[in-house]
Amino acid sequence: MMSIRFPLNHNGAFRSVLRRRLFGRLFGRLFLCLLAMGAGSAVADGFRPEQGRYPGGVAIIEVPQHSQSAPLVTFQGKRLYTQRTPAGDWEAWVGLPLSLQPGDYQVDWAVKAGSLPLRFTVEPKQYREQRLNVDRKHVDLSAENLARYQREKPEILGALDGWRPTQTPLGEQAFVPVMGERSDSFGFRRIFNGEARKPHSGMDIAAPKGMPVYSLLPGRVAAIGDYFFNGKTVILDHGQGLTSLYCHLSSIEDLRIGQTLPGGTPLGEVGATGRVTGPHLHLTVSLNGARVNPALFLPKP
Repeated sequence: MMSIRFPLNHNGAFRSVLRRRLFGRLFGRLFLCLLAMGAGSAVADGFRPEQGRYPGGVAIIEVPQHSQSAPLVTFQGKRLYTQRTPAGDWEAWVGLPLSLQPGDYQVDWAVKAGSLPLRFTVEPKQYREQRLNVDRKHVDLSAENLARYQREKPEILGALDGWRPTQTPLGEQAFVPVMGERSDSFGFRRIFNGEARKPHSGMDIAAPKGMPVYSLLPGRVAAIGDYFFNGKTVILDHGQGLTSLYCHLSSIEDLRIGQTLPGGTPLGEVGATGRVTGPHLHLTVSLNGARVNPALFLPKP
């Protein structure tokens, strides 16, 4: 049964927050139930992302291996996510880095005689530019904040880019992490206070503070923290190099590292912690160490 924690004060502000959180949780549960009801008509081979063979996208490559054991397939030295197809073959999901240049590429499929190349083409894609004004302390870091960022970075990257050889079923479809307007900010060239930064590697979903945030897919809790840039954050490991990150949360549920969660599990609530200009959820999806467009993994709005 859903539990709600009540603050001690009972003024008008409390009642407003309570109504918003109660409505958000109840409506969120109803929304997830509707998604689950629709999942019965999904394809029999289970969840797979939408394909987009461009920088920041996902290439799905057929691997003509008929054994029960999973094939070993790599791209640029990194092992890929693989799953069975209805025909009994296998397919590999290739996360294509935003920095990848358009052109012809190959994945390497390990066979007894060595390896076989499976070739594919990456098409060009033009991303927009985004300019933001933020507090100077988040652009020109003090020595103290820079040291904090450098301490936190290995923990975040270790959770996002780790490899766990699990075959955990993903279910038939992904869940919407939060109800709100999805921006197409993935791939934006971020310019903070006139200074260029790396492209935006996730999707921002606009939602009011306090709205519940849910897990995209079944997974294992890989990291929980309150980081300088990301604020309150949860990172889930879905196995075989597929991970997701949820950040800028106002609160985090009672989770523990290593805990296994079904898809659609509450993770926390929308907030504005870390480097933000307002409340929203930042969702990052990583595949074989490449940040890929979360829209390819989400149900269509």
